[in-house]
Amino acid sequence: MAQSTSSTGNQPLIELRHVDKHYGDLHVLNDINLSVDRGEVVVVIGPSGSGKSTMCRTINRLETIDSGEILIEGEPLPQEGKDLARMRAELGMVFQQFNLFAHMTVLQNVMLGPVDVLGVSKDEARERAMDLLGRVGVAEQADKVPAQLSGGQQQRVAIARSLAMQPKAMLFDEPTSALDPEMINEVLEVMVRLAQKGMTMIVITHEMNFARRVADRVVFMADGQIVETGTPDEFFSHPQTKRAQDFLNSIKGH
Repeated sequence: MAQSTSSTGNQPLIELRHVDKHYGDLHVLNDINLSVDRGEVVVVIGPSGSGKSTMCRTINRLETIDSGEILIEGEPLPQEGKDLARMRAELGMVFQQFNLFAHMTVLQNVMLGPVDVLGVSKDEARERAMDLLGRVGVAEQADKVPAQLSGGQQQRVAIARSLAMQPKAMLFDEPTSALDPEMINEVLEVMVRLAQKGMTMIVITHEMNFARRVADRVVFMADGQIVETGTPDEFFSHPQTKRAQDFLNSIKGH
């Protein structure tokens, strides 16, 4: 799935170099080095508290870093202001909680960013929104407000809202962890289809079957560090480190 475009050669779309972050005395990110190519799906797994979500949130500066650097298409992540807003628009983010505007309809939620941030006309934004809602299977819910939808439907709307910004990459921070079990697959299926269409994705998840099926590369984190990386087959069949072996043993049967 990984592919690079001629205009930027083999430059990674997203790159973290020697990223460190502390919360007080807690070293939550310890010398993180990660590069993600265009069209690549990187799935980040590991025990709770390993720094996965924090790392994901540093990529669009929802969390600041103490040292190191983060590059998007070879450009350092802007600190603030309009440049940062533009960069965030290019990196779609889907959270555990859906973060939809409760007082707006589903359609209005998906139209808002393109109209307010990208300056798209309302007619074009509506057309794009309805197309995306159809792609994620909730077009018939367009005129409802979020509270009238199931959790799985709300998360699919959140994905459509991010896609409406036509992002270069999508960041998913445990997008199914707040969902009932029967809703998880409907969200994962949308993500599988995105991956198959070549969307660059970083996915923080506990869903190991999704990682096996979709990831180009699995990144295993523990104690604020990237302990091991490999293809799904390499990682799940032949983990190289005791930390990864212990983690995989702990989740067997889940």
